[in-house]
Amino acid sequence: MVLIQRILMVVVSCALLLVIVYTREVKSHYEPDKIGSLPGQPTRVNFQQYSGYITIYVNDDIANHQQQRYYFYYFVQAQTTQPKPLVLWLNGGPGCSSVGAGAFGEHGPFQPRGNILVKNDSSWNKEANILYLESPAGVGFSYSANKSFYESVNDEITAKDNLIFLQNWFDKFPEYKNRDFFIAGESYAGHYVPQLANLILNSKAKINLKGVAIGNPLLEFNTDFNSRAEFLWSHGLISDATYNKFTFVCNNSEIRRQASSGGLTPVCYNVINQVSTEIGKFIDSYDVTLDVCLSSVVMQSEVLNQIKDEPEIDVCVEDETIVYLNREDVKKALHARLVGVKRWGICSEVVRYEMQNLEIPSIGILGSLVKKGIRVLVYSGDQDSVLPFTATRSLVNGLAKDMKLNTTVGYSAWYEERQALNCIWAVLVFFFR
Repeated sequence: MVLIQRILMVVVSCALLLVIVYTREVKSHYEPDKIGSLPGQPTRVNFQQYSGYITIYVNDDIANHQQQRYYFYYFVQAQTTQPKPLVLWLNGGPGCSSVGAGAFGEHGPFQPRGNILVKNDSSWNKEANILYLESPAGVGFSYSANKSFYESVNDEITAKDNLIFLQNWFDKFPEYKNRDFFIAGESYAGHYVPQLANLILNSKAKINLKGVAIGNPLLEFNTDFNSRAEFLWSHGLISDATYNKFTFVCNNSEIRRQASSGGLTPVCYNVINQVSTEIGKFIDSYDVTLDVCLSSVVMQSEVLNQIKDEPEIDVCVEDETIVYLNREDVKKALHARLVGVKRWGICSEVVRYEMQNLEIPSIGILGSLVKKGIRVLVYSGDQDSVLPFTATRSLVNGLAKDMKLNTTVGYSAWYEERQALNCIWAVLVFFFR
């Protein structure tokens, strides 16, 4: 987590800071969303929190009327009196919660521990103002007034909705309009983040976009998913025979493709069943060296794998987050409501995402962003078997070669207070001049 914080520092370190003077009348726009205190929150918190809904109106040309969607956000101001950049965080899935997985599970200011919240010493809001968005509608506390919206959601809809959300959010928080703005995310945010950044630039929206950062991202379907076989084999998690079957008989991208189409052929079923049997139930897909919480089920991993339930990362933080965010006093404090679902979940059970979108490569968009002067950071954890760093490295190096970019800082170990931090493999930071 310390290294993740340092990665954020790399992204925002050159940000231009601007102090905005605003009136009480402007403040009142978001004052109803201010969180007095979250249940179980530590005392002596030196930053403000806000959460609530941003309503977006979208024209439905087929039905000839406007659709209303209500996007839930959780915003934590930076832990400093000095103005800091704004970072939008998006989790992947597709269809998983940035509030649950991102804010309370990874790099927000607090994490649930039983009935209380504990401080996260590596919180990203030590370096920036962080905006967590549950997107698309149907994820977490976000919802659509028209339930038919959930039946077919895709990348284009998600990007457009996210842009409208941002524009409306800036209207509510106008003092952040001119702050340096960054978009960050992980997993399927390898689609969400570059697509939203590209839409911001193409639409000429008045948003001061400076850079993007994506971790263990899905960038190219076949390369990313097929790297799993070699990763598992190289870590001693599957046998030579299973590796050969997983590579040459029925590879992971074909298994993913068949699973999203409704079912596996007997050959592919036998291959993935053999893979799962050899890995066993006590290996965490997101960190193959980590302990597991025996009672948890990884929803985000399930969406990506669609094959078999697996234990969750970071021991039991997901289970505790689910319990915490379903408490009535917590929902009240967050100004959140459940509409169309009975319980809040890490990943949506109502959104039907067009899984064919997974096969749309997004690596080329990164190159386009670089050419337009947007800073791009791609980083990967080297123990993640879902979207392994080996694929990310291959894709980014290929892009750099195609763009004729030169290496400015060579590959080396990262250190924090004299301790080697090799859990993250920083692929490349792009600067285009």
